[in-house]
Amino acid sequence: MQESKKTNYLTGAAILAAASIFVKIIGAVYKIPIINILGDEGTGYFQVTYNIYTLIITISTAGIPVALSRLVSSAAARGNTGLVKRYFSVALPAFIAIGVIAMLVMFFFADNFARLMNNSPAASGMRVLAPAVFFVCIISVYRGYAQGFEYMVPTAASQVVEVLCKAAFGVAAAMWLMSMKYDLSIVSAGAIMGVTIGLGVCIPVLVRYKRKIDRGLALPADRGLALSGDSDESKLPTRMRTFLRLMEVSIPITISASFMTIMTVVDTSIVLGRLQNTLMVAESDASALFGVYTKGLTIYNLPTALIVPVAVSIVPAIAAALAKERGNEAGVIMQSSVKLVNLLAMPAGAGIMVLAAPILKALYYDPRQTPETVALMTTIQVILGAASFFVCLQQVTTAILQATGHERIALMTFPVGAALDLILCYILAGNPNFGIVASPIGTLACFIVIPVLNIAFIQVKVKEKPKFGMVFIKPLLCTVIMAAVAYFSYGLASKLGTGMLGTGRLSAVVCLVIAIFLAVIVYLVLIIVTRTITQEDMKLVPKGEKVAKILRIR
Repeated sequence: MQESKKTNYLTGAAILAAASIFVKIIGAVYKIPIINILGDEGTGYFQVTYNIYTLIITISTAGIPVALSRLVSSAAARGNTGLVKRYFSVALPAFIAIGVIAMLVMFFFADNFARLMNNSPAASGMRVLAPAVFFVCIISVYRGYAQGFEYMVPTAASQVVEVLCKAAFGVAAAMWLMSMKYDLSIVSAGAIMGVTIGLGVCIPVLVRYKRKIDRGLALPADRGLALSGDSDESKLPTRMRTFLRLMEVSIPITISASFMTIMTVVDTSIVLGRLQNTLMVAESDASALFGVYTKGLTIYNLPTALIVPVAVSIVPAIAAALAKERGNEAGVIMQSSVKLVNLLAMPAGAGIMVLAAPILKALYYDPRQTPETVALMTTIQVILGAASFFVCLQQVTTAILQATGHERIALMTFPVGAALDLILCYILAGNPNFGIVASPIGTLACFIVIPVLNIAFIQVKVKEKPKFGMVFIKPLLCTVIMAAVAYFSYGLASKLGTGMLGTGRLSAVVCLVIAIFLAVIVYLVLIIVTRTITQEDMKLVPKGEKVAKILRIR
């Protein structure tokens, strides 16, 4: 395997990871004050609106970035630039039409969706988000096209633009509407307006990058692309055949991705319905409980900032390796991607679990909260912390199946996890001992099952079998030790700092920073000393050999 190819997908992953980390931080900067402005009840309206929006854009667009990146990558690897252009010219108008339909559905059926979710005040926010669905359909085509060339800068840049606009306009709108004493449902709709504005601004950014790609300025030199490749119109498939090929690849991916978003929507509807109809909780109080659960989701989603870029980047890299009949190269990429998940997501998930209480205190401290509410928030956060690792593992194993042409297998694994989630939610949400805690329990069970099944299928179905073996054991050992350091160092810092800093938010923030810093240092030392990360692994990272020498990694 050529050295440039070894690093290519990880270079793309690094670009997306840097952008995703920034996006998640700004997203938290946006969502945390929004949650504090809206309170638990308003946050419930906000999250229900966002769940419906996510469902509609997933059904509309989930498959096209992966499908387009895979097909463009394969065509480009063979030097067929005419086919590359054909894929884009067919995809864009098709998904513009889909976007218009999806936008109209969300706008005109907002009240129906809100009633279906047992959260009628959320309808206002759904109408505000309707144009965002149209924008996402266009954005997905441009991002998928760029990713097909393993060029991740357009995706990263558009994500940054989107989140900055979302944060600026969303927080400003929420603060103004709250100051004007509008109803919480209207304030929630205003807060979510930033999403629509941010996505609209992304489109001209992506159009500019598309033109840059077409000029050939951003194509990797080692692809060996013949820019004068086969572009004879008569030798290209018809537009209808091209569209059907796009659908053939994207529909299974869309269906598998839709299972999770459908599951989330149905999960929310079931839990809110059971709280209201079985436990006799008022709609506003049920929304408040769902708002408490939403606070945990903000932190739960952070580890995926590191893993989504890996999952996105390996699809075109594996597809290109297989197109060139480099099975060993494809196997190495699969194995290294799973190892990266373990090295990054395991400690992140464990840290969320052991530091759940101080994290929540630092972000959402409110002296008016009852001890029962604080205990409920902490329990939810611990469960979601465990689930976050399995979500990351699911993402990368699903990407491997998609890249190797086994996207239909996900149609078998996702429903199993979703069914388990919904069954647990229905049973537990009606039990007063669980209530809203049913949601994180169902999420954890679901995401344990899916990656386990995915890995089993990879071992059976994928010809270029990656060697997973030790990529799990050593990271787990290092993570356990790191988690212990984080837990006890926070406890010690908290005891020592009580006299000086008190017991409020400032104390939690300072002690949390100390605990995280010590845990990260210990973890880095452990993965080097135990050779969990080796010099060979570092060769896969840009400038990794130099870093390995500095850190004396062997």
